[in-house]
Amino acid sequence: MGLRRGVLGVAVLALIAGGCAAQEDAEPEAPMPATPATLDKFYAQTVRWGSCQDVTSDRLPPAAECAKVTVPIDYAKPDGATAQLALSRIPAAGKKIGSLLLNPGGPGVSGLSIVSLAGGSPLADRFDRVGFDPRGVGASTPAITCLNPPETDAERAELPVDNTPEGIAEQETESKEYVGKCVERTGAEILSHVGTREVVQDMDVIRAVLGDPKLSYLGYSYGTKLGSAYAEKYPDRVRALVLDGAIDSAQDPVEESLRQAAGFQKAFDGFSADCAKQPECPLGADPAQAVARFRELVNPLQDKSVATTDPRGLSYGDAITGVQQALYSDSLWRVLFTGLTELRQGRGDTLLQLADMYDGRNDDGTYTNTQDAFNAIRCVDDPRITDPAIASRQDAEYRKAAPFLDDGKSTGTAALELCAFWPVPNSSQPHQISVQGLPKVVVVSTTQDPATPYQAGVDLSRQLGAALITFHGTRHTAALVAGDECLDSAVIAYLTDLTEPGSELTCGQSS
Repeated sequence: MGLRRGVLGVAVLALIAGGCAAQEDAEPEAPMPATPATLDKFYAQTVRWGSCQDVTSDRLPPAAECAKVTVPIDYAKPDGATAQLALSRIPAAGKKIGSLLLNPGGPGVSGLSIVSLAGGSPLADRFDRVGFDPRGVGASTPAITCLNPPETDAERAELPVDNTPEGIAEQETESKEYVGKCVERTGAEILSHVGTREVVQDMDVIRAVLGDPKLSYLGYSYGTKLGSAYAEKYPDRVRALVLDGAIDSAQDPVEESLRQAAGFQKAFDGFSADCAKQPECPLGADPAQAVARFRELVNPLQDKSVATTDPRGLSYGDAITGVQQALYSDSLWRVLFTGLTELRQGRGDTLLQLADMYDGRNDDGTYTNTQDAFNAIRCVDDPRITDPAIASRQDAEYRKAAPFLDDGKSTGTAALELCAFWPVPNSSQPHQISVQGLPKVVVVSTTQDPATPYQAGVDLSRQLGAALITFHGTRHTAALVAGDECLDSAVIAYLTDLTEPGSELTCGQSS
């Protein structure tokens, strides 16, 4: 979960998928759990796997197969309108345990390409790796749609406004207009039923139609919220859960945003210290001055975009977004170094490319619906902040927590955020998770994770009674994507053999 959304990042997309071979006989299966009779037609449907070209335009490995599964839009009205969930699969190469359902995060991120994860590993041998686009997302239909590509480009190009009464009114008017377009193009009924509450029920339908009596699941970032909510609703249907980059469901939106701001500031400080060791660091040789140097680079963009090879130019908003994208992992610090060096020279190409990656802009100028879906899911999941005093206090505390993101336009007051104007009520509330009868699950938390700070993983593992694996590193999520043998072997042993990690296992840079 990032400043606007959490993504697993490009690492998953770059993994090479394992080959598909004939399967040996599967292990004996337990009886399938009973389901409400009103939902029988959904739980009993047959999945017809076929070409991924018939389901999605995303490039998937040659071994991947795709399908769609039907679910009710409103589970309270199973005879009403339905949605179609897009699924992808790479079959197990060896003796099959079952399916491993995967989710890369978000909310709003497509999960089809994540089937490339762990190719050539024992997971690829023992599991069908299955990805899915949650309802409203990616290739699932109906899709959440708010802005068209020209409108998105125009929004990204806008100059920031200050927090004067006039500026606040302008920001809130734009939020109301955005919400109106979401309702017009998606529909209030759909927007009411795209939250975690429904996706968890969808996951149980997916589990059943895949033929698995119990769920094996690996979720990253927002995917940990899905996994913990599934464990809470269906503890007796869990075989194994790995939750990496945890979201603590007990946090309210204000607390979560402030922890995240502090996390990104730590990542920026880490980048600045690393940059200062190198010749010609665009932020200078003194890390203590890095925030001031950074603001000197980006503040002029509040008045005028800087040139790029792309005719759009680099706006202030895109510059900040590009930096955020690079701070998700120290593997992108070199790219950020280049982007800030270019900005110092009056160019914005690299930061614009990073912003496009973050916002889901394709080479042809179209967009994925990630940002619209992120907004819709977040707003229906979380309680709204409708008190201007709370919004103003949050704005002030956010600036203190992440000074590198402070645009200098604070006035002590702030606009209400987008969700304050959302047209349907939220369907979830922050709460401590308490589950009876849940088998041992695993939480992975990274010490310098900017988007889902370490403490959230500690707190979630306590609530679930989970084994906690601490990963020392500066990145958002780590299992099977950071290339750490200590972590990967523990996760694989747990998923394949249900071998619990050692007490307080620590991996990564300091292991």
